[in-house]
Amino acid sequence: MTDKNTNKFSSKIKNYFFTGVVVAAPVAITVYMSYHLVIWINKMTSRLIPQQWKIGDFVPYAVPGLGLVLLLVALFFIGMLTTGYVGKFFVRLWEKIIRKMPVVSSIYSLLKQIFETFLSQKSNSFTETVLVEYPRKGLWTIAFVSKERTGGEVEAKTKKKTISIFVPTTPNPTSGFLIFVPEKDVIKLDMSVEEGIKYVISCGIVTPELNNSATERD
Repeated sequence: MTDKNTNKFSSKIKNYFFTGVVVAAPVAITVYMSYHLVIWINKMTSRLIPQQWKIGDFVPYAVPGLGLVLLLVALFFIGMLTTGYVGKFFVRLWEKIIRKMPVVSSIYSLLKQIFETFLSQKSNSFTETVLVEYPRKGLWTIAFVSKERTGGEVEAKTKKKTISIFVPTTPNPTSGFLIFVPEKDVIKLDMSVEEGIKYVISCGIVTPELNNSATERD
């Protein structure tokens, strides 16, 4: 076997190996973390069950996931209670106390914004994912359209038809900048808002697949 064929063969092996790592590693890590997260939650919540309620006293075998079920039920009732007037009052009181704590307030605010964005589906307030030259000409960044037509005093003063866009920060897309951009300076993308958010959170590592419609237009 010549040196050229040897190099080609070794290069192929390396490519196969690293492709296998890229495919298998995220799956393995996700399964591993999910498994241990469920076990940890189950252990923590099982401690909250009074001894007289332990199912092991009535059933001759262990029931896995009982703590997790308890947590889901508790979250359901917490959500139900906090939608009422009394519940909202205590939530506001809690947040008022938290805001007075220097470090804790920042952590709480960040986590609350992230959970509200993804669990409350606030991403629906954005209509499209676009590309815009920011922070200067020649540099491109992903943004989300919050309003197709800005209108009002902004357009009256600029005398241009503008689009209201939100430029998110990486890797936390819940913070960013509101920018009014002329319609002609915005490039609309085929990727969904959800795909765009994942792209931002992953710092560009998770690249959405190119749609066939976009390829045909190009």
